[in-house]
Amino acid sequence: MKLIFLGPPGAGKGTLASKAALLLNVSHISTGEIFRSAMAAGSPMGLKVKAIVDSGKLVDDETTVELVKERLSQKDTEKGYILDGFPRTIPQAEALDKFVKIDRVINLNISDSVSLERLGGRLVCRKCAQNYHAVNNKPKVDGVCDKCGGEIYIRDDDSAASIQKRLEVYRLQTAPLIDYYLGKDLLSDVEAWHSVDEVVENFRKVLNLN
Repeated sequence: MKLIFLGPPGAGKGTLASKAALLLNVSHISTGEIFRSAMAAGSPMGLKVKAIVDSGKLVDDETTVELVKERLSQKDTEKGYILDGFPRTIPQAEALDKFVKIDRVINLNISDSVSLERLGGRLVCRKCAQNYHAVNNKPKVDGVCDKCGGEIYIRDDDSAASIQKRLEVYRLQTAPLIDYYLGKDLLSDVEAWHSVDEVVENFRKVLNLN
């Protein structure tokens, strides 16, 4: 099964994708992971991405699509995958349509107030990028990632002003994908303001999983 997860910042795309990938026995693929792997490999494309990221700019559509296409050609994607953080724009979605047939697009619904509440307390592992929350999902040991033992920190872009800006960018660039995939009869909504377990259960119902 090939899925796309959409949703505003703080919707829990990464958290649900990690659990859904285990549930469906498919790969969880995020653009962040793709960028980090490319930069770590030091390939020409990875060096290009690093230069863009270091300059504070967003990686352009053409480069992102090329990296995603390369990632989706790897063996671990044969059983399917969940795309988390891609596509972010209509041009990216149109490019994806040329080499992949997506089975379903899951749109995680939350309000702006929930985004602010969640991201304001978000903690991230510096090593593996696993997400935690200062109130709702604390690591077992303060400051230490349960998954890899890496250092947990608060991202600079999780300030209230930065979150508001990210929401504006989402509404401008990514929200139009909702209508795009509705038009293709691929979109299913999942209410994401509930607890993690409830969101997973809602996801199961949408896909008719027992």
